[in-house]
Amino acid sequence: MSRPRAALHRAAPALGLFAAARLTGMAVVALWAWHIGRSPRALLATSWDSKWYVGIATQGYGRTVYWPDGAVQSDLAFFPLYPGLIRSVMSVLPVTGGTAGLALSWAAAGAAAWGIYAVVERLHGRRLATLVVLLWGLLPHAVVLSMAYTEPLLTAFAAWSLYALVSGRWLWAGALAALAGLTRPNGIAVAAAVCAVAGCELWRRRGTKGGRAPVWAAAALAPAGWLGYVLWVGVRKGDVPGGYFAVQSGWTSRFDLGLGSLKVIRGMVTAPTFFGFPMALLIAGAGVLLFALFLLDRPPLALLVYTGVLVLITVGGSGFFESKPRFLLPAFPLLLPLAAALAKARPAAAVTVIAALAGLSLCYGTYLTVAPTAL
Repeated sequence: MSRPRAALHRAAPALGLFAAARLTGMAVVALWAWHIGRSPRALLATSWDSKWYVGIATQGYGRTVYWPDGAVQSDLAFFPLYPGLIRSVMSVLPVTGGTAGLALSWAAAGAAAWGIYAVVERLHGRRLATLVVLLWGLLPHAVVLSMAYTEPLLTAFAAWSLYALVSGRWLWAGALAALAGLTRPNGIAVAAAVCAVAGCELWRRRGTKGGRAPVWAAAALAPAGWLGYVLWVGVRKGDVPGGYFAVQSGWTSRFDLGLGSLKVIRGMVTAPTFFGFPMALLIAGAGVLLFALFLLDRPPLALLVYTGVLVLITVGGSGFFESKPRFLLPAFPLLLPLAAALAKARPAAAVTVIAALAGLSLCYGTYLTVAPTAL
């Protein structure tokens, strides 16, 4: 049996559990959608940001929406790889943009689950890898993995880049990090991990003459996708270093060390708010706690930097507070402490916890698809 086939064979039980979790989630969404007279496909394929991605895929960049409160939302805030892939699928198959986006997201979610398994299996073994993949599919907001969103694609590139990194495949690590950087703004976390590990490796090899070229190449490739798009938007806006960040400001998205988030939290305490806001606070808080536990296990530098940058961007960024759980979806290493605890727990206790997470994921995921706030 070839090495890829053997690796897929080992991952098959975990991938089966992940598929069962997500298919059940989509079935519940479909049942609820039919109950309220909505289209399940529309909820999964054309909600919120999905419309922007499909619009870019079908019409190109150039759409700007001006709101009465002064907000200016430009489609230049959305990175190009996912809509580019949607357009490619539409060019070869007779499907709409939403259907193409769903197909890509579902395929990417499967690839991401396999990549997560590969990373964790290499570092911690098959049992923990299976648990992490299952937990990732049962996160309260994991419904996003079944929607036409970019998180599955980013996580797929990130997981396989990290796997390449921990296994010494430098060029693969750099190339996949570049693709992650073309997928989402927080794809820069993958480039940061590659560059950090490459820097340490070059320092370790200082004074030697051979074997450093692939490391240098990985460090150069990794940020190319993210940096290339940011600079392209800057050129288009007439402000090379700041144009992209001005676009993000129009969406009220900026990095302010969490000051904007604190204002939202204060508002939640003093006035009624939608259910998604306190849930976002709870999930983001759980992510910070899991990151602290993750640090105690002294993880490899690649996973430490990748996860740390994602958590920093999520906690320190302002705008769309209700979307913070989605921003943490690619941070799968956060699940390692929980998976380790479940692995050590009694089987009955572990099954009870997993069943409770499944119930929460099904109910809250269904709520997110019809909630009045952005995902």
